[in-house]
Amino acid sequence: MRVTIAAVGRMKAGPERELLDRYVDRAGKQGRPLGITRIDIREVIESRAARPEDRRAEEAVALLDGLGERVSVIALDERGRTMGSDAFAAHLGERIAEGRDLAVVIGGADGHGEAVRARADLVLAFGAMTWPHQIVRILAAEQIYRATTILAGHPYHRA
Repeated sequence: MRVTIAAVGRMKAGPERELLDRYVDRAGKQGRPLGITRIDIREVIESRAARPEDRRAEEAVALLDGLGERVSVIALDERGRTMGSDAFAAHLGERIAEGRDLAVVIGGADGHGEAVRARADLVLAFGAMTWPHQIVRILAAEQIYRATTILAGHPYHRA
Protein backbone atom coordinates (compact mmCIF):
# COMPACT_ATOMS: atom_id res chain seq x y z
CA MET A 1 0.00 0.00 0.00
CA ARG A 2 1.19 3.47 -0.86
CA VAL A 3 0.11 6.59 1.05
CA THR A 4 0.22 9.97 -0.65
CA ILE A 5 -0.26 13.38 0.93
CA ALA A 6 -1.25 15.60 -2.01
CA ALA A 7 -1.41 19.33 -1.42
CA VAL A 8 -1.83 22.57 -3.32
CA GLY A 9 1.22 24.80 -3.02
CA ARG A 10 4.88 24.29 -2.25
CA MET A 11 6.40 23.89 1.17
CA LYS A 12 9.72 25.66 1.49
CA ALA A 13 12.72 24.39 3.41
CA GLY A 14 12.70 25.23 7.10
CA PRO A 15 11.46 23.88 10.42
CA GLU A 16 7.99 23.03 9.11
CA ARG A 17 9.45 20.97 6.25
CA GLU A 18 11.84 19.25 8.66
CA LEU A 19 8.96 18.30 10.96
CA LEU A 20 6.90 17.03 8.02
CA ASP A 21 9.84 14.97 6.79
CA ARG A 22 10.40 13.56 10.28
CA TYR A 23 6.79 12.29 10.57
CA VAL A 24 6.80 10.93 7.02
CA ASP A 25 10.02 9.05 7.77
CA ARG A 26 8.66 7.69 11.07
CA ALA A 27 5.37 6.65 9.47
CA GLY A 28 7.22 4.93 6.65
CA LYS A 29 9.40 2.92 9.02
CA GLN A 30 6.53 2.05 11.39
CA GLY A 31 4.17 1.29 8.51
CA ARG A 32 6.44 -1.06 6.58
CA PRO A 33 5.60 -4.16 8.70
CA LEU A 34 1.91 -3.28 8.31
CA GLY A 35 2.11 -3.28 4.51
CA ILE A 36 2.72 0.41 3.80
CA THR A 37 5.39 0.39 1.12
CA ARG A 38 5.93 4.12 0.81
CA ILE A 39 4.65 7.53 1.83
CA ASP A 40 4.90 10.33 -0.72
CA ILE A 41 4.35 14.06 -0.59
CA ARG A 42 2.93 15.41 -3.84
CA GLU A 43 2.70 19.15 -4.39
CA VAL A 44 0.61 20.73 -7.14
CA ILE A 45 0.83 24.29 -8.37
CA GLU A 46 -1.71 26.83 -7.16
CA SER A 47 -4.15 27.90 -9.84
CA ARG A 48 -3.90 31.47 -11.12
CA ALA A 49 -7.53 31.58 -12.31
CA ALA A 50 -9.38 34.79 -11.48
CA ARG A 51 -12.52 33.25 -10.00
CA PRO A 52 -12.40 31.09 -6.83
CA GLU A 53 -14.62 28.40 -8.37
CA ASP A 54 -12.26 28.15 -11.35
CA ARG A 55 -9.24 27.91 -9.03
CA ARG A 56 -10.92 25.13 -7.03
CA ALA A 57 -11.81 23.23 -10.22
CA GLU A 58 -8.28 23.50 -11.69
CA GLU A 59 -6.64 22.47 -8.42
CA ALA A 60 -9.05 19.54 -8.04
CA VAL A 61 -8.00 18.19 -11.44
CA ALA A 62 -4.32 18.54 -10.51
CA LEU A 63 -4.80 16.88 -7.09
CA LEU A 64 -6.71 13.91 -8.54
CA ASP A 65 -4.49 13.48 -11.61
CA GLY A 66 -2.82 10.10 -11.65
CA LEU A 67 -4.33 8.73 -8.45
CA GLY A 68 -6.01 5.78 -10.12
CA GLU A 69 -9.35 4.10 -9.50
CA ARG A 70 -8.42 1.95 -6.50
CA VAL A 71 -7.06 4.80 -4.41
CA SER A 72 -9.09 5.70 -1.34
CA VAL A 73 -9.25 9.51 -1.08
CA ILE A 74 -9.51 11.46 2.16
CA ALA A 75 -10.26 15.13 1.49
CA LEU A 76 -9.23 17.38 4.36
CA ASP A 77 -11.79 20.14 4.81
CA GLU A 78 -12.87 22.09 7.90
CA ARG A 79 -16.49 21.24 7.02
CA GLY A 80 -15.77 17.50 7.08
CA ARG A 81 -16.47 15.06 9.85
CA THR A 82 -14.15 14.77 12.80
CA MET A 83 -12.84 11.51 14.18
CA GLY A 84 -10.45 10.45 16.86
CA SER A 85 -7.06 8.94 16.19
CA ASP A 86 -8.28 5.41 16.96
CA ALA A 87 -11.04 5.72 14.35
CA PHE A 88 -8.57 7.15 11.82
CA ALA A 89 -6.23 4.22 12.52
CA ALA A 90 -9.13 1.81 11.96
CA HIS A 91 -9.88 3.55 8.63
CA LEU A 92 -6.24 3.17 7.59
CA GLY A 93 -6.24 -0.46 8.71
CA GLU A 94 -9.31 -1.16 6.56
CA ARG A 95 -7.56 0.33 3.50
CA ILE A 96 -4.49 -1.81 4.20
CA ALA A 97 -6.67 -4.94 4.50
CA GLU A 98 -8.40 -4.07 1.20
CA GLY A 99 -5.04 -3.57 -0.50
CA ARG A 100 -5.98 -0.05 -1.52
CA ASP A 101 -3.63 2.89 -1.72
CA LEU A 102 -4.58 6.02 0.22
CA ALA A 103 -4.39 9.69 -0.74
CA VAL A 104 -4.87 12.45 1.81
CA VAL A 105 -5.76 15.53 -0.23
CA ILE A 106 -5.25 19.11 0.98
CA GLY A 107 -6.88 21.89 -1.02
CA GLY A 108 -5.71 25.39 -1.76
CA ALA A 109 -6.71 28.67 -0.13
CA ASP A 110 -10.20 28.47 -1.67
CA GLY A 111 -10.85 24.90 -0.55
CA HIS A 112 -11.64 21.82 -2.61
CA GLY A 113 -13.34 21.68 -5.97
CA GLU A 114 -16.42 19.53 -6.37
CA ALA A 115 -14.42 16.86 -8.20
CA VAL A 116 -12.37 16.18 -5.05
CA ARG A 117 -15.41 16.14 -2.80
CA ALA A 118 -17.22 13.76 -5.18
CA ARG A 119 -14.20 11.43 -5.41
CA ALA A 120 -13.51 11.40 -1.65
CA ASP A 121 -14.36 8.31 0.37
CA LEU A 122 -14.05 10.46 3.48
CA VAL A 123 -14.19 14.22 4.01
CA LEU A 124 -12.29 14.80 7.23
CA ALA A 125 -11.74 17.87 9.41
CA PHE A 126 -8.93 18.52 11.85
CA GLY A 127 -11.46 20.66 13.75
CA ALA A 128 -13.59 23.60 12.67
CA MET A 129 -10.68 26.03 12.40
CA THR A 130 -8.90 26.91 9.17
CA TRP A 131 -5.24 25.88 9.21
CA PRO A 132 -2.32 26.90 6.97
CA HIS A 133 -1.54 24.19 4.41
CA GLN A 134 1.97 23.70 5.87
CA ILE A 135 0.54 22.84 9.29
CA VAL A 136 -2.17 20.61 7.80
CA ARG A 137 0.50 18.58 6.01
CA ILE A 138 2.34 18.10 9.30
CA LEU A 139 -0.90 17.16 11.09
CA ALA A 140 -1.76 14.66 8.36
CA ALA A 141 1.71 13.09 8.48
CA GLU A 142 1.62 12.89 12.28
CA GLN A 143 -1.81 11.25 12.24
CA ILE A 144 -0.64 8.72 9.68
CA TYR A 145 2.35 7.97 11.92
CA ARG A 146 0.08 7.78 14.98
CA ALA A 147 -2.28 5.44 13.11
CA THR A 148 0.60 3.11 12.25
CA THR A 149 1.66 3.02 15.90
CA ILE A 150 -1.91 2.25 17.00
CA LEU A 151 -2.19 -0.56 14.44
CA ALA A 152 1.18 -1.95 15.52
CA GLY A 153 0.40 -1.76 19.25
CA HIS A 154 3.26 0.71 19.80
CA PRO A 155 2.97 2.85 22.98
CA TYR A 156 3.27 6.24 21.16
CA HIS A 157 -0.52 6.77 21.28
CA ARG A 158 -2.07 6.99 24.71
CA ALA A 159 -5.83 6.79 24.50
